[in-house]
This record gives sequence, structure tokens and C-alpha cells, in this order.
Amino acid sequence: MSQASISLPAVAMAAVLGLACFGPGGPLSADEKPRVVPMPALDEDPGQAASEVAVLAGGCFWGVQGVYQHVNGVTSAVSGYAGGAKTTAEYEEVSSGGTGHAESVQVTFDPRQITYGQLLQIFFSVVHDPTTLNRQGPDRGTQYRSAIFPIDEQQARVAEAYVAQLSDARVFKAAIVTRIEPGKAFYPAEAYHQDFLTRNPTHGYIVVNDLPKIEDLKRLFPALYRAKPVLVGRAR
Repeated sequence: MSQASISLPAVAMAAVLGLACFGPGGPLSADEKPRVVPMPALDEDPGQAASEVAVLAGGCFWGVQGVYQHVNGVTSAVSGYAGGAKTTAEYEEVSSGGTGHAESVQVTFDPRQITYGQLLQIFFSVVHDPTTLNRQGPDRGTQYRSAIFPIDEQQARVAEAYVAQLSDARVFKAAIVTRIEPGKAFYPAEAYHQDFLTRNPTHGYIVVNDLPKIEDLKRLFPALYRAKPVLVGRAR
């Protein structure tokens, strides 16, 4: 791939080309192929507040952020890190895989338009494969793990019940390895990671791994799809 295809500062570009969201490729498993999974039997009551936050990790945050930026009811989707300490919430350290962080996305949404359960349904349907341990597509390491970071007890109950529901129904051929990690803080990633999919639609990684997710969202969830993404649009 051409370095000129990424509009990043020189040091940041080197970091991204060397480490971020790249790894040995491989064929998609049967469970990586997107399809609509059942809605959660247990969900939050809609419209309890004007704004709510969900934090999710499903591989490289470029694609996770890109998907949720195209979801109706989402008012913000920010790439970042969750699961580790504030002192190590920097890209170069997280990339080592030893900080406890996962590349994550903080999704702010209007629960009067979309529920937490619906966000999780999209998460398990098109965002990632929840059956691959510490791996998504070409990316390897605990920083790419499948994880849900509930911000309160209600979210934790919904997430735990949903994973149990999908597991009991054997929706996926392999066991779900998604971790539910409550009580973990979220730290925004560096500015050059924000809106990466929108800013770099011809980037090789984005074309192969992430743009198909946007099309899957549009195809499988037409009522929730928004053509114009909601962008971060500002530096960290």
C-alpha cells in the first residue's frame, strides 16, 4: 500500500503502517460472514434518557467506529482504548498487547431512537466475529479482543443475558468468546485514528476489511442505516 494514501503526521503514519490494524491475513470463517442475529430478549427500557453511552471492542477500531457512525440514533462514535490504565492509553503502548487495553469505540446514542440492545445486535451481526479469541480478520492480540464494557449494572445485565441467549441458541457454530468487562474507563485515541474510514476510503485495509461492514449494515439493517456518517471531526 502507498504511504501517500494516508494523511497522517510522519511519526503517526509510521506507527499506523507498522502496527495498527495490520497482520497476517486469512480466510473468513463461517461465523465471520454477517447475518442478522436475534434481538436481545432482555433490553433496556427505551427513552429513559436523552443520551446514553456504550463502549464496545470488536477488532480494529477503524471499522467499529465506521459502522456505528452510520447508525441512526448514534450522535457520536469515538475510537479509543478501554480495559487498561490511563497511563498506558497511548497507541504505541497498546499495540504491544500487554497493557490490558482493547481498541474500543465509545458510542453515544439517543435511547429514544435506538436501544442498547439494538446496538449489541449490530455488534454481533455485522461489526465482528465474536467467536475468534483475541483476533479479528488479519489482526491478532488481546488489544483486538471481542469485549463489551458496560457503564452501569443495567447494561451489564443486558450484555450478559444476550451473550447467554445467543450461546444457548447456538447462533454461532463456535463458542462466543466476547468478554464483559464492567467498570473500565474509556480513553479517546489519537486524532489520526478518528474518522479513519471516512477519511481514507481507498486505503487497502479499509477496502478489504471495513467497507463491506458498512454495506452489510445497509443491507441487513436498512431502517437503522444512515448514509451520512456522524463524525468526530476534531483533534483529541
